[in-house]
Amino acid sequence: MKALTIDDFYKDTARATQENVDSLLPPGIKKEIGHFNVFSVADLVTRYKADPRTMVYNQREYYKVSLIRGKSLVEYADKVIEIEKYALLFATPKIPYRWVPLNEEQKGYFCVFTGDFLLPSKSGMVLDDLPLFRPGACPVFQISESQADNMVLIYKKMQEEMASAYLYKYDLIRNFLMEMIHNGQKLEPITTYNYTHNASARISSLFIELLERQFPIAAPEQKISLRTAKDYAERLSVHSNHLNKVLRENTGKTTTEHITNRLIQEAKILLKQTDWNISEIAYSLGFEQLSHFSSFFKKQTSLSPLEIRNQIV
Repeated sequence: MKALTIDDFYKDTARATQENVDSLLPPGIKKEIGHFNVFSVADLVTRYKADPRTMVYNQREYYKVSLIRGKSLVEYADKVIEIEKYALLFATPKIPYRWVPLNEEQKGYFCVFTGDFLLPSKSGMVLDDLPLFRPGACPVFQISESQADNMVLIYKKMQEEMASAYLYKYDLIRNFLMEMIHNGQKLEPITTYNYTHNASARISSLFIELLERQFPIAAPEQKISLRTAKDYAERLSVHSNHLNKVLRENTGKTTTEHITNRLIQEAKILLKQTDWNISEIAYSLGFEQLSHFSSFFKKQTSLSPLEIRNQIV
């Protein structure tokens, strides 16, 4: 599952619309730090020569903020989220996703940008430090019609500036982008902002972040470095019994249950969304022998890895 670069995005879009890559690029962007562009979904879908539902489920090396207006599905990590009318999707390079339109009435917008477009010196924020983009988040939010209308205004302002000759237009666009991100932050569940000083809760939070930081697996040769409860306890400088105790108190699950659930989640993603052989998947998830992985997987799911791979959704 190779991560798609911003260049891949333009090549794929140009191929689907049968247009030249240069016609899709914003003027003057090469003079900028990082990359940014904004699109109308209705306009792009109209120009598509291929069915946009064939969009590949994959990890990307760029961020994307989408206003979805129309019935669709978002496949995010191992979740499938049904969108009836309006939603915001904040896609991070860490987690693979796919947007699947379910009807022809798609009228949203999206913008794509690289992490260096919002350098700390430019925005005062580090994207990956924000709850919205942290590992383990699933930032797809159903919103009201009025909220969607407000977001449309921001996208239109972005489009106007992209077409303008204003010398500092990208600085202004950064402000619009940060406004979008702040709107998303407001939609976060209150528990996301639980920056408690309680040591037990802090250890639990650090463990979850450390666990999620190992995923997604982007290549067969990539191998997780933390595999057991002891590995995590040592990294967090606590005794494994203490880590297990605080996780049970704060999450209701043991250390091993958390690790097992996350390994199974990633295994299912790799089995269904890549063409890697099962031995490669087993290796990347920390199993030296295929038989050990197969036994582990079947114990947790009651199915073999091959049966999961061959399932018809």
